[in-house]
Amino acid sequence: MRFLVLSGLSGAGKTTARNALEDLGYFMVDNLPPVLWPGLVQALEARGLEKAGVVVDVRTLPFFEGLENALDTLRPGVIFLEARPEVLLRRYNLTRRLHPLGAGNLMREIGEERKALAPLRERADLVLDTSDLPPRALMEALAQFLEEARGFLLRLISFGFKWGPPQEADLVLDVRPLPNPHYDPLLKPRTGLDPEVQAYVFREETEPYYRALLTTLGLAAEGAKREGRLAYTAAIGCTGGKHRSVAVVERLAEELSARFQVEVTHRDVEKE
Repeated sequence: MRFLVLSGLSGAGKTTARNALEDLGYFMVDNLPPVLWPGLVQALEARGLEKAGVVVDVRTLPFFEGLENALDTLRPGVIFLEARPEVLLRRYNLTRRLHPLGAGNLMREIGEERKALAPLRERADLVLDTSDLPPRALMEALAQFLEEARGFLLRLISFGFKWGPPQEADLVLDVRPLPNPHYDPLLKPRTGLDPEVQAYVFREETEPYYRALLTTLGLAAEGAKREGRLAYTAAIGCTGGKHRSVAVVERLAEELSARFQVEVTHRDVEKE
């Protein structure tokens, strides 16, 4: 198992880093005393997990007597996040949270925390100063350190408006202006997976509308990818979710597969 220890100063970005590690497939546990780390690794390995980690902050300080032994035994990768005191102070003022060491002098508490976590920082394989590091850059730095590709997934869902749009959609596109095969007796029993249904939907006069949909979706997905999103969900709807939306999703998936990893779901294709 690949085992990590994520630590650092409060306000330095451990929550963002933890989320990034979970997106990379790591099973993360908060503030587990070091003496319990070997048991955690053993239990997770028995379950077939290959990547896990613990998040350690100053609240684990009372249990640090087992830290050196756990680090020597397990030899985890240690990641430590820090930031300049004035940056940490500004972040606390913005969030209005209390420091884990109390509600007194914040600058003094930041200094005390830095001293308390010094043993972990000294053992760190990666020390990141997040003072001027935006969340996306932090996530990319972690992925690069771990030599893990942060893939981007574009999810395409066909649906029928009569059944309601998917709640998980980031973008909803309406293809009801396209010709409806429902009114053709020969095509009505078929679905948008049928080549004849697709030929009915995609005609010369409908091509501009489809190309506009393709452009809109492509730009939206590229924007989400640039912002560091790992996935983006577009829902394409017609009346019943059986013909037009299915045909459009299939074509969109084919044309966008060269730019993104695409996952297709036809939610309502079997409904009547």
